[in-house]
Amino acid sequence: MPRRSVLFTPGDQHDMLMGALDSAADVVVFDLEDGVSTDDTPTARETIVEVLTAVETASVEVLIRLNPPEVGAQEDLEVLKALTAGSFPDGFVLPKVNTPSTVDAYRRHIEAAGFDTELWCLLESPAGVLDARAIADESGVSTLVFGGEDYIAAVGGIRTRANTELLYARQRTVAAAAAAGIIAIDGITSVLEDTERVRSDATEAATFGFDGKLAIHPAQLDPINEAFTPDAEQVEWARRVIEAVEASDAGVLRVDGEMIDAPLIKRARRILDIADG
Repeated sequence: MPRRSVLFTPGDQHDMLMGALDSAADVVVFDLEDGVSTDDTPTARETIVEVLTAVETASVEVLIRLNPPEVGAQEDLEVLKALTAGSFPDGFVLPKVNTPSTVDAYRRHIEAAGFDTELWCLLESPAGVLDARAIADESGVSTLVFGGEDYIAAVGGIRTRANTELLYARQRTVAAAAAAGIIAIDGITSVLEDTERVRSDATEAATFGFDGKLAIHPAQLDPINEAFTPDAEQVEWARRVIEAVEASDAGVLRVDGEMIDAPLIKRARRILDIADG
């Protein structure tokens, strides 16, 4: 299942949650943390339960972003326990993951509430980025998500159009995820209506090796999906490569005048996996 676009939606907005489920997003995140004011958190918990109970089986992956353990994760999960097995979320997004012990603290609350599902870890601090590989290796972790806005604030940097201030942290996140054999998702682009900026940032993320990108508005979904979807020329190249592999026992092949070895075969298979959904 592709995870090109991951749309965050405030948990206290019933109509927006329902709309997100019908959007072009591959993954929808019902947010109980930064997207909701503290005063509205109780309403958000109940609203998420109401929506998931009514929908039961969604056509997209549905995750819930919890509050940090010291802020309200346990209270979040206590309310979410009202969900029946058929309406459970597909996973939980864990914010502000700084160390493997942070994951462990979340996991204890999640398991105590009766959930056994994927964990997506948001790396939003220098500590989280530097410990990315150990976090990726934690039990239950399926995805690393880079939180660029919080990260750059933590290091005292300045956001620029070129994104060079995020280069090291983004590539370290991708490398850690790849080494652990899990997925990496790039952070948000904060502009809402500049689709070319969103497309450019998403294309850059795809070239780095990210599997997808966060979105904060439905208008960002199409350019993100396009950036992470191989075009027809790439798909045809990949099909020719795999056909040649299947027709030969050689370790190194020649396709379209190009030497094809193991890394390019792996790339071709990845392209086809994405293209075929």
